[in-house]
Amino acid sequence: MLNSAHIALWTRTVAGVALLALSAAAQAAPSPTQTIVDQAATSLMRGDAAQAAGGYTEALKDTSLPNDRRASILTDRGVAYTRLNQAKLAIDDFNKAAQLFPEYAAVYNNRGNLLLALGLPKEAIKDFERAIVLAPGYASAYNNRANAYMKLGQSGDAVRDYTKAIQLMPANAAPLSGRGRAHLSLGRPHAAIRDFSRSVTADSRFASGYRNRAEAKLEVEHFDEAIEDLSRAIAFDANNAEMLVLRGNAYMAIKNTPSAIKDFTRAIELSPNFAAAFEARGLAHGIIDAREEAFADLNRAIELDPRSATAFAFRAFVYKQDSQPDIAMKDIETALKLDEKRAEVYWARAEIEEAQGQSEMAVADLRRALGLRPGYRDALDSLQRLGFSVAEPDDTGLDGLGLDKWRVITRSGRYVAVNADYPRITVPLEMMGEGKPRITDWELKEAPFKGIGVLTFDAGSLVTPKGKEDTQQVAIIDTQENKIVAIEPQKQGSKTASWTWEEGKVTVASADGVTDEYNLRVGKDEAVAERRSSSSSQTWTRPQRRKPKTLFDLFFN
Repeated sequence: MLNSAHIALWTRTVAGVALLALSAAAQAAPSPTQTIVDQAATSLMRGDAAQAAGGYTEALKDTSLPNDRRASILTDRGVAYTRLNQAKLAIDDFNKAAQLFPEYAAVYNNRGNLLLALGLPKEAIKDFERAIVLAPGYASAYNNRANAYMKLGQSGDAVRDYTKAIQLMPANAAPLSGRGRAHLSLGRPHAAIRDFSRSVTADSRFASGYRNRAEAKLEVEHFDEAIEDLSRAIAFDANNAEMLVLRGNAYMAIKNTPSAIKDFTRAIELSPNFAAAFEARGLAHGIIDAREEAFADLNRAIELDPRSATAFAFRAFVYKQDSQPDIAMKDIETALKLDEKRAEVYWARAEIEEAQGQSEMAVADLRRALGLRPGYRDALDSLQRLGFSVAEPDDTGLDGLGLDKWRVITRSGRYVAVNADYPRITVPLEMMGEGKPRITDWELKEAPFKGIGVLTFDAGSLVTPKGKEDTQQVAIIDTQENKIVAIEPQKQGSKTASWTWEEGKVTVASADGVTDEYNLRVGKDEAVAERRSSSSSQTWTRPQRRKPKTLFDLFFN
């Protein structure tokens, strides 16, 4: 069965998008063949790919069809075969269509999507590039080439293609969501949140947009908002075990363990071999001292995934709870061998070290955990309990990049800003282009926004069709709640954001043309700042066969 994690945009060539070659008379009085094609297209739209393929096959029996028309029908049948997981038949149809009508961009876009689904992103990119050469305004081809770049780990190239696709079809959720995923992979969760928000504004039933935004909000520790988004996504896909585990983890972060266990249990019921659900529920049981249940879950998680460093780390924590530190440390050793860059492993080891009275070692491990995963709530809480701040003793600011008490440092390869006056706040300096971040301004707002601050920083230079453009970003910070509310584009080239502060909210018309509105905490005891909506103002411009045989050989030789 063909599966693909990317969001592909296919082109149906006859139904919905008529060939320009069709005359007005032919449209007024469709031929029998055209009627069959229209019926097949309707079947494809309704999800009946088998009936659609049969209809297209019947239409192709018409020997009077010109080459361009035959190519379009073959392309549509190729899409139907793809949805039926009949890859070889689909490739054959796409190849025949390309031979009959080499200038037909849609066939290359669709064949590229199939190649991508088959795990051949480099070959897919060649097809998408051909489609774009033939049709420079082909939005779907840009979106799909971006998907291929993501498969290859070329997130920067993906952002550029998604951006072009967004310019060409600004109301389509797919490229917005895709660019959000690319931003997330580049360590820009706040930029990702903005794109995911636009995707669900474009399509309120876009379940993966809510799920993706929740993942980004989990990364920036906006747990309540993540739970809200995941609940929306689960309402559209109630049997999705992975989303239930994500929501359970968010519940864990806000100390709502019963709700977390309920979600983990439901995920296990839906997917009995889902190791991540067992390891998450195992930790939850360990936290509430249900040790027998915790050991059962974590043993099962390790049985299902023997290379999960997280499962061994969580079991080490439960052994610590069970007053067996020596066995716990053996699990930590195993976890480190499996993955020495998992923040959970260092948090668990710190818990064991603290229980043994080794506070200095615990603090060092907690700081290492936070270096790997900035904002990790459990590690932050443990450090505070031990009476220490996030800052490392040897954290020194990078020369010329800080401002007043704000210092720019690097952690885990990323730039962050820290300030001794706010020891629990680490500001991610999300770079949008080449260069280093430099803090240019810090403003702490007066009443009624007391405790709300805005930190402005240079965010690198972007290469655009106009040439290089300098960028700036602004972080909105709630210093009383120790929370980064949002990061907004302040400047790109000659475009500058405008800000409107009204009691209880701020509205930002960003440099990229998107208007965002945030409800802000007014007064010390009121609710934390919360994103209310994101809406687009849309004024922006934004040979011989070789052995062994590969899938590409089989399809194209």
